Amino acid sequence: MKCHHCDNQATVHLTQILNGQMHKMDLCESCAQAKGVTNPENLSIGSLMEKSELESESLSGSMVCESCGTTHQDFKKGGRLGCEACYHVFRPVLDPLLDGMHAGTKHLGKIPSGSESRVRFEQSIDDLRRELQDAVEKEDYEKAAELRDRLRDLENDAKTLA
Repeated sequence: MKCHHCDNQATVHLTQILNGQMHKMDLCESCAQAKGVTNPENLSIGSLMEKSELESESLSGSMVCESCGTTHQDFKKGGRLGCEACYHVFRPVLDPLLDGMHAGTKHLGKIPSGSESRVRFEQSIDDLRRELQDAVEKEDYEKAAELRDRLRDLENDAKTLA
C-alpha cells in the first residue's frame, strides 16, 4: 500500500471518525512524522495492558489457560491469545480493554437483508403480530400482554441488528 502523499510504502495507517464518518489515511514514516503523527512502538493490546491500571497483579499472576497454557505474561507480551478458551480465562482483563475500545464487550453482529436467517427472523415477528391480534380479538388480554412484550423485544433486536 502506498502513502497518500508520496510513492513510498505506507507503514502508518490512520482511521479517524469525524461527524460520524470514517476517514482512512495511509502514510509512510516520514510523512507521518511531518504531519505530527506518532506511532508509539507498535501499539497493541499488550502495550495497552501494560499501561492499564485496571488489572491487579495478584489476579493476573494466577491467570493461565488450561487448554493451551498461555499465561497472562504471554498475553501481555504478544497481545495475542492462544485459543478460544483464553477468552474466558482472560475475561477480567479483556472486558475493560475491549469496553474502552468498542461499544461493549459482546459482538451482536448483523443479519444481512435477504439472508435466510433474516427472513426467518422477520417471519417470527409477523407470526407474533398475528398471534397478538388473535389474542386481542378473543379478549385473552393476559396472553396478549405476553405476546406484546415478546414482540417488543424482537423489534428492539431487529433495530440492533439492522
